[in-house]
Amino acid sequence: MAIVPKRKTSKARRNKRRSNVWKLTVPTLIRCDKCGEYKLMHRVCRSCGYYRGREVIKVEA
Repeated sequence: MAIVPKRKTSKARRNKRRSNVWKLTVPTLIRCDKCGEYKLMHRVCRSCGYYRGREVIKVEA
């Protein structure tokens, strides 16, 4: 015995279900207070190594 849908799925219902699959949110980028480069929020800046006004990692120039 095969399991089959009782009713046809409407185009609107089908499209509503499919529409959420591809939507991705763009990561929020902010400017670094020290050097002005764009970085992800709550992350150490890759260009200068600072986070919240403190040097966290040493970056070689």
